[in-house]
Amino acid sequence: MSYWGKNSGEKTKGKKGKKKLILNHPTFGKKKSVFWDLPYWEYLQVRHCLDVMHIEKNVCESLLGLLLNIPGKTKDGINVRKDMQEMGIHEGLHPVPHPKGFFLPPACYTMSNKEKRMFCECLHGIKVPSSYSANIKRLVSFKDSKLLGMKSHDCHVLMTHMISIAIRGSLPDKIRHTITKLCLFFNTIHSKVIDPQSLESLQKEITVTLCEIEMYFPLSFFDVMVHLVIHIVREIQACGVVLYFYATCTLLKDTWVS
Repeated sequence: MSYWGKNSGEKTKGKKGKKKLILNHPTFGKKKSVFWDLPYWEYLQVRHCLDVMHIEKNVCESLLGLLLNIPGKTKDGINVRKDMQEMGIHEGLHPVPHPKGFFLPPACYTMSNKEKRMFCECLHGIKVPSSYSANIKRLVSFKDSKLLGMKSHDCHVLMTHMISIAIRGSLPDKIRHTITKLCLFFNTIHSKVIDPQSLESLQKEITVTLCEIEMYFPLSFFDVMVHLVIHIVREIQACGVVLYFYATCTLLKDTWVS
C-alpha cells in the first residue's frame, strides 16, 4: 500500500511534455493517507472539517458562471460537448460542425440574452437593510451580463436568498425548481437553530437535488466542491450548527488569542 505523495504511479508525457497519469495502473486509486498511521485517526467521527463558507462560494461561482455563460468560469464549452459526444450522452447537445467552427446547441440551463438582462436587473434593483450585505448593484455588469468582484459573504447572500428570486420568470421549471432547492438547502444549514430530527430528511433532499443537477447540468459542473455539499449534513450532526465552525470564526479566534 503506497502513501500520498509517494510512489504515485506510472506517468507518461503527452504531446506537449505534460505528465499524464495512467488510470489503469495497478496502484491507481489504492493510496493510503499517512494520517491513518495515527493511533486515534480511525476513531474520529470528523476527520476533516469542511469549510462551508468556501464550499458555498465555489458552488455559487460555478452556478453563476454556468447560467450566465461567463467566459473563463462557465462549466460548459466545446470540450465539454465533445466529451458528451464521446460518452454517448445528451445527444441533443453534441457540437454541430460549422464553417467557422462548431455550433453548440442551447441546453436547458442556457439563458438567453433577455433572461440574462432580467437576472442582472433583478439583482441590481434589490434593496436590503443597512449592514445586511455589500451593495450588490456594484457587482452587476450590464455590459457583459455577469457579476464582478464577489466576496465570500456576497456569495452567501446570493446563494441563500437572491439567486432563487432572480431566476423567476426564466429557465424551464425543472431547472428553476432544482436551483431553488439547492439555495434552500444552504439557507437551512445556516440557521442558528436546527432540529436534529430534521437532518435525516435534509440529507435525503440534498441527495435528490444533486442527482437532479447531475441529470440537467454538464458533468464538468461536479468538481470536488460540489461533491462536498453532500457531506455537510453529516458534519452538522457531529459538530453542531455551521456558523460555529466557519473558517472566519477560526481566524477571528486565532486573532484574539494572539
